[in-house]
Amino acid sequence: MKSVCLLFQMIFAFGFVAALSADSKQIVGVIENARIFPGEVIIPAKLDTGADNSSLNVKQLTGFDRDGETWVRFQVTGRDGKIVTIERKLMRNARIKRHEGPRQERPVVLMGICVGNYYKEVEVNLVDRSRFKYQLLLGRSFMQGGIIVDPSLQQTVEPECRQEKTSLE
Repeated sequence: MKSVCLLFQMIFAFGFVAALSADSKQIVGVIENARIFPGEVIIPAKLDTGADNSSLNVKQLTGFDRDGETWVRFQVTGRDGKIVTIERKLMRNARIKRHEGPRQERPVVLMGICVGNYYKEVEVNLVDRSRFKYQLLLGRSFMQGGIIVDPSLQQTVEPECRQEKTSLE
């Protein structure tokens, strides 16, 4: 009897810890608005638990040298139609396996992203996503540790982060 009681106590404690863990994460929908830093641009985003990494729709992508390092300059269009030019240090080039066609090489930069009150600096690959409905695809590397996606929800939060929480290069 003692072992059964102990077992129930352990199950209850585990459930309580799991509930606390879930409570500390933000529940959002599969489609949300996100603010990207730098640039403080708000854009529609799809939160995709099937994607490892995040991708951002960019235009006018060009590389240049700054103090012996490779940087990229690109344009992002906000949900309000405003076009913002952003410059970021190139972190690496990623080889992306696509569903259709050959692998694709994409530049990867570090950006701050805010959904609701959750902010995280994450690597984002830059690509022309104009044929897709959402400019920003947020993968598991962004969501891990702070976001739970409820696929039955959309547009549940607005980005509340007003400025970068740490400095990006």
